[in-house]
Amino acid sequence: MTKHPRTRWAVALLATIIFLCPRVSSAQQVAVKYKEGIVRGFLVLRTLNDETIAAGDLAQHASGDRVTTHVVYRFKDGSVQEETAVFSQRGSFRLLSDHLLQKGPAFKSQTDLSINCSTGQVTVRYTDDNGKEKVITDHLKLPADLANGVVLTMLKNIPPGTAKTTLSMVVATPKPRLVKLVISPEGEDTFSVAESTLKAVRYDVKVDIGGAAGLVAPIVGKQPPDTHVWLLEGEAPAFVKYEGPQYEGGPIWRIELTSPIWPQKRAEGSPKN
Repeated sequence: MTKHPRTRWAVALLATIIFLCPRVSSAQQVAVKYKEGIVRGFLVLRTLNDETIAAGDLAQHASGDRVTTHVVYRFKDGSVQEETAVFSQRGSFRLLSDHLLQKGPAFKSQTDLSINCSTGQVTVRYTDDNGKEKVITDHLKLPADLANGVVLTMLKNIPPGTAKTTLSMVVATPKPRLVKLVISPEGEDTFSVAESTLKAVRYDVKVDIGGAAGLVAPIVGKQPPDTHVWLLEGEAPAFVKYEGPQYEGGPIWRIELTSPIWPQKRAEGSPKN
């Protein structure tokens, strides 16, 4: 089989530079500055054209230093994205387990990713291009800074002004593999709440695939797009907005906080319909 010229050039470039690139050093765990507790909130998932496609529900509870966070998005087309992350917050954040489920027409394929950090076992259940269910089970050496399901929690605890923070994440491609998240502040953006004007710090999150695949990915068009996260900093840091894909090759979607909408009450004395 003849290789495309662009592919041959990429392989040649890789062979030239692979030994010249320094290896990425292991990232440090994020120290706990703000302990997590009971949280209940509502989220909305939209396209970049402001079309609402899913409603989100966040529930979190803590028992001692052990915290469980559960987030579910229910799409208008019947699709569901559900993730449950369990982590400890004793001195620093440490992921214990994570379970991510994506099913329905909103996703390219049906995916069920389970991570057990104590054993290193990662299981991926997915549907292939023919609609057949496949299962891959692997054992990985999971680093202490693994951030599946807890990226926002860790981000709130990164000291302001930190130039770069590196975290690890397991992704399903569909085979599970470890990648690095390189997080850097980009600047501030203004938003308003009622009559108040506030500023949120905008963070850029790059995916570093690493290894030979990471060197070739940008050349052959396989580099994942950057994700952006907005946080309100201060005495009580808070998530404001997220923009990025929810699965490999997926569109950029926006996640924001939202508030309940109450039915309008009939004014006293007004005629009944």
